[in-house]
Amino acid sequence: MLVIQVLLLVVVLVVGVLLVRSTAGARHQAVRRLLLGALVALAVASILVPTAVTAVANVVGVGRGADLLLYGLVVAFLGFVVSSYRRSRALEETVTQLARRLALDEAPTPEQARHHEGDGPAAGA
Repeated sequence: MLVIQVLLLVVVLVVGVLLVRSTAGARHQAVRRLLLGALVALAVASILVPTAVTAVANVVGVGRGADLLLYGLVVAFLGFVVSSYRRSRALEETVTQLARRLALDEAPTPEQARHHEGDGPAAGA
């Protein structure tokens, strides 16, 4: 198996674990910032020394630097999808909890319900 295949498999498995696992807080933010910094550094390096990308690609078993960049973008996109999915799930949970709380807060008390029973359309019939 080629080095790039092993690396990509590991990354996909890690993304899968992150999708299932619940992480949040300062540690998660720090990891995201470190990854963003690494991405910016790699982008700058690939712009300044494009032949280096091809050299790295050859070392890990990819024929062209463009292919290696594509693999990197696929992995970054996967990370984005996982992050967006988790954020969306957290927001859905928050909205559900708020809707439940609001429904309970606005629900009439038993006394109010009894008082309004006589106000319905059947009361005048």
